[in-house]
Amino acid sequence: MNSLKRSSVSVFAILLVLCFAVSAFAQIETPRPSQKASVMQRIGVTDITITYSRPAVKGRQIWGDPLPGQTAKGEATLDDQNVRPKGAAIVPWGHVWRTGANEATTFVVTDDVLINGQKLPAGSYSLHTIPTKDEWTIVFNGTANQWGSFNYDPAKDTLRVKAKPQWVNQSEEWLTYTFDPVTDDSAQVNIRWEKVSVPFTVKVPDVAATTLAKLKTTVANAKPDDWRTRSDAGVYLINNGNPELGMEWLDQSIKIKETFRNLSAKANALYKLGKKEEAIAVAEQAIQRGKADKVDTTNFEKRLADMKAGKI
Repeated sequence: MNSLKRSSVSVFAILLVLCFAVSAFAQIETPRPSQKASVMQRIGVTDITITYSRPAVKGRQIWGDPLPGQTAKGEATLDDQNVRPKGAAIVPWGHVWRTGANEATTFVVTDDVLINGQKLPAGSYSLHTIPTKDEWTIVFNGTANQWGSFNYDPAKDTLRVKAKPQWVNQSEEWLTYTFDPVTDDSAQVNIRWEKVSVPFTVKVPDVAATTLAKLKTTVANAKPDDWRTRSDAGVYLINNGNPELGMEWLDQSIKIKETFRNLSAKANALYKLGKKEEAIAVAEQAIQRGKADKVDTTNFEKRLADMKAGKI
């Protein structure tokens, strides 16, 4: 019996060592010819992140017609390993392309957006393209983590949009994704490599509604003693068109803990809403609270004087 136990322990020990060995091997990282990169743009409160690997031109033919016998199913070439028929373009027209190298490019968006006017739900996607000379198809596929486009399954596409390639004189050696230009509710994504630039637009349909939804979630999840979150959220809403809910959150903050910060914020909000006498009363309360907490109230005292004089 003891021999059986010792044998079991020995087998367990060997398996444990093997597990550590496999784990250690899996963590090995080596340089790749196409280095990994990531770009992120925030639109309102929505984050868009593109992660990709950057192949270089290296004097090669990037774009071209497929060779005889090449089909358009899946990616036609292995960029970094140069495993391709002699004379083949890196990206043959009409083929699905990972739009990068190594793993498929990923496109992650934290809220629902519009891509060239079409809805893309919040989520993680692999980004593929089907380039032609005159038009590109931008593909957002539901399988986010895959190697290249070799196992790409069109049945799992979430969205396809069309984009027009722009041919330029200056060559871009390394594949690059950029966000430019950017507005308050949109950004143009530019895929740039060699002498081609392909733009498509990402738009947040309603920044105010998205922001409000996130603020409500944040306040709802705040700890019972968290007066700061309620105060900051309230001030934002008061300054951005929702004074009723903003004042409600400010009052919640003050009920949890009276501070110079939330009292002065309420005084400013009341004055902005045209409630001068109430604002002055709360401002005096804020100064009293600040002095008790050893806060420098000098600037706010000047503001209170201006409130009383009607100078602001």
